[in-house]
Amino acid sequence: MPRTYQLHIRLSQPLRLQIGRFGAFDFAAGDYVYTGSAKRNFEARVARHLRREKTLRWHIDYLLVAAGVTITEVIRSDADECALNQATPGAIPVAGFGASDCHRGCGGHLKFLGA
Repeated sequence: MPRTYQLHIRLSQPLRLQIGRFGAFDFAAGDYVYTGSAKRNFEARVARHLRREKTLRWHIDYLLVAAGVTITEVIRSDADECALNQATPGAIPVAGFGASDCHRGCGGHLKFLGA
Protein backbone atom coordinates (compact mmCIF):
# COMPACT_ATOMS: atom_id res chain seq x y z
CA MET A 1 0.00 0.00 0.00
CA PRO A 2 1.47 3.39 -0.97
CA ARG A 3 2.30 5.83 1.78
CA THR A 4 4.29 8.42 -0.13
CA TYR A 5 3.36 10.49 -3.15
CA GLN A 6 5.00 12.93 -5.51
CA LEU A 7 3.04 15.68 -7.20
CA HIS A 8 4.54 16.86 -10.48
CA ILE A 9 3.55 20.49 -10.80
CA ARG A 10 3.83 22.99 -13.65
CA LEU A 11 3.79 26.75 -13.19
CA SER A 12 2.89 28.48 -16.43
CA GLN A 13 4.22 31.84 -15.21
CA PRO A 14 6.44 33.16 -12.41
CA LEU A 15 4.57 33.66 -9.14
CA ARG A 16 5.07 35.60 -5.94
CA LEU A 17 3.04 33.89 -3.22
CA GLN A 18 2.36 34.48 0.43
CA ILE A 19 2.61 31.05 2.05
CA GLY A 20 0.62 31.64 5.25
CA ARG A 21 2.89 32.80 8.08
CA PHE A 22 5.87 31.18 6.33
CA GLY A 23 6.35 34.31 4.22
CA ALA A 24 6.26 35.57 0.63
CA PHE A 25 8.31 33.72 -1.96
CA ASP A 26 9.05 33.90 -5.67
CA PHE A 27 8.55 30.80 -7.81
CA ALA A 28 9.98 30.64 -11.33
CA ALA A 29 7.85 29.30 -14.17
CA GLY A 30 8.60 25.66 -14.88
CA ASP A 31 8.32 22.18 -13.43
CA TYR A 32 8.41 21.20 -9.78
CA VAL A 33 7.98 18.04 -7.74
CA TYR A 34 6.54 17.93 -4.23
CA THR A 35 7.07 14.86 -2.05
CA GLY A 36 4.57 14.13 0.72
CA SER A 37 3.13 11.26 2.70
CA ALA A 38 0.03 10.17 4.56
CA LYS A 39 -0.09 7.53 7.27
CA ARG A 40 -3.89 7.38 7.09
CA ASN A 41 -6.44 8.16 4.37
CA PHE A 42 -3.78 8.18 1.67
CA GLU A 43 -6.08 8.50 -1.35
CA ALA A 44 -8.13 11.20 0.39
CA ARG A 45 -4.92 13.22 0.86
CA VAL A 46 -4.04 12.88 -2.81
CA ALA A 47 -7.60 13.80 -3.84
CA ARG A 48 -7.45 16.85 -1.58
CA HIS A 49 -4.32 18.05 -3.34
CA LEU A 50 -6.07 17.68 -6.69
CA ARG A 51 -9.02 19.90 -5.62
CA ARG A 52 -8.79 23.63 -6.32
CA GLU A 53 -11.18 24.53 -3.48
CA LYS A 54 -9.79 23.73 -0.02
CA THR A 55 -8.85 25.22 3.30
CA LEU A 56 -5.24 26.34 3.09
CA ARG A 57 -3.50 24.18 5.67
CA TRP A 58 -0.12 23.07 4.33
CA HIS A 59 2.55 25.02 2.41
CA ILE A 60 1.72 23.11 -0.77
CA ASP A 61 -1.94 24.20 -0.59
CA TYR A 62 -0.98 27.83 -1.20
CA LEU A 63 0.94 26.88 -4.32
CA LEU A 64 -1.65 24.47 -5.71
CA VAL A 65 -4.55 26.96 -5.62
CA ALA A 66 -2.60 29.72 -7.39
CA ALA A 67 -3.55 30.73 -10.93
CA GLY A 68 -1.45 29.05 -13.62
CA VAL A 69 -0.49 26.06 -11.43
CA THR A 70 -1.30 22.55 -12.66
CA ILE A 71 -0.61 19.10 -11.26
CA THR A 72 0.59 17.13 -14.28
CA GLU A 73 1.17 13.75 -12.62
CA VAL A 74 0.81 11.98 -9.28
CA ILE A 75 3.22 9.17 -8.47
CA ARG A 76 2.44 6.84 -5.56
CA SER A 77 5.24 5.00 -3.78
CA ASP A 78 6.03 2.69 -0.88
CA ALA A 79 9.36 4.44 -0.33
CA ASP A 80 10.14 6.50 2.75
CA GLU A 81 9.14 10.15 2.17
CA CYS A 82 12.55 11.65 2.93
CA ALA A 83 14.48 8.94 1.06
CA LEU A 84 12.31 9.51 -2.03
CA ASN A 85 12.69 13.27 -1.73
CA GLN A 86 16.46 13.04 -1.34
CA ALA A 87 16.70 10.73 -4.38
CA THR A 88 14.75 13.20 -6.52
CA PRO A 89 16.92 15.63 -8.50
CA GLY A 90 16.23 19.35 -8.51
CA ALA A 91 16.93 22.51 -6.59
CA ILE A 92 15.11 23.52 -3.41
CA PRO A 93 13.43 26.85 -4.27
CA VAL A 94 12.26 27.62 -0.71
CA ALA A 95 14.13 26.27 2.30
CA GLY A 96 11.80 24.34 4.60
CA PHE A 97 8.85 24.29 2.17
CA GLY A 98 6.70 21.26 2.96
CA ALA A 99 9.25 20.02 5.47
CA SER A 100 8.08 21.47 8.79
CA ASP A 101 8.14 18.00 10.35
CA CYS A 102 11.24 16.73 8.50
CA HIS A 103 14.15 15.76 10.73
CA ARG A 104 16.24 14.06 8.05
CA GLY A 105 17.95 17.12 6.61
CA CYS A 106 16.01 17.33 3.36
CA GLY A 107 16.05 21.13 3.31
CA GLY A 108 12.61 21.17 1.66
CA HIS A 109 10.13 18.80 0.05
CA LEU A 110 9.48 20.95 -3.02
CA LYS A 111 12.07 20.82 -5.80
CA PHE A 112 12.41 22.90 -8.94
CA LEU A 113 13.20 20.72 -11.94
CA GLY A 114 13.65 23.51 -14.46
CA ALA A 115 11.86 25.57 -17.06
